Amino acid sequence: MRMMMTKVISTVHGQIPRTRLLQWRSATHAIYQLPSSEPPDLSETLASTRSVFSNPCFNLLVLCRNIDSLKKVHSLLVLHGLSNDLLCRTKLISLYGSFGYVKCARLLFDQMPSPDFYSWKVMLRWYFMHNLYAEVMGFYTSMRICVREHDNVVFSIVLKACSELRDFNEGRKVHCQIVKVASPDSFVLTGLVDVYAKCGWIECSRAVFDGIVDGNVVCWTSMIVGYVQNDCPQDGLVLFNRMREELIKGNQFTLGSVLTACTKLRALHQGKWIHGHLIKTGIEVSSFLVTSLLDMYVKCGDIRYARSIFDELPAIDLVSWTAMIVGYTQSGCPDEALKLFTDEKWVGLLPNSITTASVLSSCAQSCNLNLGRSIHGLGIKLGLEDSTVRNALVDMYAKCHMIGDARYIFETILDKNVIAWNSIISGYSQNGSAYEALQLFHQMRSESFSHDAFTLASVLSACTTLGFLSVGSSLHAHSLKDGLLTSNIYVGTALLNLYAKCGDAESARLVFDGMGVKNTVTWSAMIGGYGVQGDSRGSLALFSDMLKKHLEPTEVIFTTLLSACSHTGMVEEGRRYFNSLSQDYNFKPSMKHYACMVDLLARAGKLEEALEFIERMPVQPDVSLFGAFLHGCGLYSRFDLGEAAIRRMLELHPDEACYYVLMSNLYASDGRWSQVNQVRELMKQRGLSKSLAYSQVEMDIRNDIAPVKVACVG
Repeated sequence: MRMMMTKVISTVHGQIPRTRLLQWRSATHAIYQLPSSEPPDLSETLASTRSVFSNPCFNLLVLCRNIDSLKKVHSLLVLHGLSNDLLCRTKLISLYGSFGYVKCARLLFDQMPSPDFYSWKVMLRWYFMHNLYAEVMGFYTSMRICVREHDNVVFSIVLKACSELRDFNEGRKVHCQIVKVASPDSFVLTGLVDVYAKCGWIECSRAVFDGIVDGNVVCWTSMIVGYVQNDCPQDGLVLFNRMREELIKGNQFTLGSVLTACTKLRALHQGKWIHGHLIKTGIEVSSFLVTSLLDMYVKCGDIRYARSIFDELPAIDLVSWTAMIVGYTQSGCPDEALKLFTDEKWVGLLPNSITTASVLSSCAQSCNLNLGRSIHGLGIKLGLEDSTVRNALVDMYAKCHMIGDARYIFETILDKNVIAWNSIISGYSQNGSAYEALQLFHQMRSESFSHDAFTLASVLSACTTLGFLSVGSSLHAHSLKDGLLTSNIYVGTALLNLYAKCGDAESARLVFDGMGVKNTVTWSAMIGGYGVQGDSRGSLALFSDMLKKHLEPTEVIFTTLLSACSHTGMVEEGRRYFNSLSQDYNFKPSMKHYACMVDLLARAGKLEEALEFIERMPVQPDVSLFGAFLHGCGLYSRFDLGEAAIRRMLELHPDEACYYVLMSNLYASDGRWSQVNQVRELMKQRGLSKSLAYSQVEMDIRNDIAPVKVACVG
C-alpha cells in the first residue's frame, strides 16, 4: 500500500503546493476533542497524532487547497482503492464541506458503512457552518439513533440551530438530553439561555442562567440580549448593573444591547452614562455601536447630540450615514435628512433600501415631489425595488398629492403587506377621496389581509370625512374585538373624533373616558366635540381638567376653544384665551386664531371692534377672516361696515373669486339684486369662477343588499 501511495503522491505532487500551516490545521481538526473534566493522557494523545500523520492518505489530502485539487486527489484515491479508509473518508467529508460542497460531503458520509462519532460530528459541523439549521436538526436525530456518544461541541451546535429556527420543543428535548448524559460547560448553558430567550421563554432562560457557575461575559450578554429582545429592557439594565458588581467587563455586544434597552425606555441619562463608559474604557466602537448610539440619542429626543457624534466619527460608512438620515426622518426633521443625503461629501456612498426608504419618507413629510421622483429614479437604477422602498414610494406620492402615481406603484407590488395597504388607504383619505379609501379597505379584507391599528385609524378618519356613522360604529366593534381601542391611542382618538363630528358627543365621551392613555390630540378632539354641539361650558371644563393633568395645550386646542366661545357668545372668555395663547404659551397666533376672534366679535355685534382688530393685525387677512366679518355685518344689518371691508379685501385680492362671492352674498342678504348681478358680471369679465359646492348624505337603500350611497349636489 505504501508503494502505491508513493506513486499516487508523485503523480499529483507537482500540481499541489505544500502548506505546512494547512497540514497542522487539518491535523488539529482530525484529533480535536473538547477538554473533559479528566486531564488527557499525554501518551495516548501523542500516539493518536503519530497515527494521523503516518496515514499516507491523510498526508495527501491535507495538500488540497481548492475543489479542483480535491477532486483530482479523490479520483486517484478511488482509482487505487484507497478511499474507503475511515480517516481518509472523514477527511474527504471535511474538505468537501470546507469548499462549500455540502451535498457531496453528505453523499460520501452516506456511503460510509460504519461512521464513527467523529465522522458524524464533522458532517454536523459543516451543516452548521453553512447555516443549514433544518438539516442540522434532521442529521442530529439520525445521529442519536446510530451513536451513543455526545459531547459539548455537538450540543452547542444543535442548540444554536434550535435558536435560529426558534424551535422551542426541540430545544427542550436537547435540554433533557444534556441533563441526562453530559456535564455541560458554559458554552452549552449559554446556548440554552439563547434558545429559551429567542423562543420567548425568558423565565426559562433566566432559570438556566442562574444555574451557571462562574459565567463569563458571553453568558451575561446572552441573558441581557434576551431581556431586551423580549421587551424587558428594565430587567436588562438591572442585570447589567449586577454584572458590573461582579466585576465582569462588558464587550461591545453587551453595551450595544444595553444602549438598545436605554432607547426602549427613553432613558437618556443612562444612555449618556454608557456612552461615557465606552469612551473611558476605550472599547472599539464598531458600526453596530455607532448605530445604537445614534438611535438612542434620536429616540430620546436629542437629535443635536446625535449629529455631534456623527460629525466626530473618523470615517463615515453606509451604516452610520443611514442611521443619521433615519434619525432626522423619525424626529420630524425632513429638511436636515435631505440635506445630509444630498451633501456632496457623501457622494461615494451608495444608498441601500433603508436609506432610500427613509429619504422618500422625508420627501413625503416636506412634500418635495421633485426630489422624491429623483430618488425613485435612483432606486430603479440601483435595483432597490423591494417592498420597503415601494411602500415608501406609495406614501411619498400620496402625501405629495399624486394619488394616481401612488396607486400605480401600489398595484405593481406583488407581495403586498399591511404597510402597503395602509399607505394607499391613508393616501386616499388624506387626498379627499375618503370613499375610495373605504373601497380599498373592503378590498383589503376581501383579500384576507389582516388590518392593524393604523389601518383602522385611517378608515375611521375617512368615515369622519364622509359622516358615515354606521360604518364607523361597525369599526368600533372591530376595534373592541381586536383589543385596539384600549391599547392604541390613535384608534381611540380617531373613533372619538368620528363620534364628536357626527354629533354624538355622548358616545365620544364614553370612548374618551375608556382610553387608558390620552395625548393632546385626544383632548383636542373631545374639546372640539363639545364645541361642535354648542356646549362651550363642556369644552372649557375639559380644558381645565387637561391643565390640571399638567398637559401643555397646542395651537389646535386654542383654535377649538376660540371657536366654542364664538358659537356661544362668550366674548370675555375668548379674549382671555386669545391673550393666553401668546402670553402664557408663547404661540404666535395663526390666521385661524385671528379668524376665530373676528368671528367671536362679529357674532356678538361688536363689529367696529372687529374691524379695528382686522386693521391692527400683523398679517394680511384672508378670505376666512373677511367671511367671518361679513357674516356678522349681515346678521346685524351693518352694510356700511361690510362695504368698507369689501373695498379693503378687493384691494388686497383683486383676482380671487372667493372674495367676489362674499361680496355678492352680502348684497344678496340686503336684497340688492342689481348689485349682485353687477358682481357676477364683473367676475365673468375677469374670467373668475366659483368652485362648485356639494353636500353629501348617507342613504340606506332597502334592496337585497343595503349599500351605503353618497348623494352629491353641485
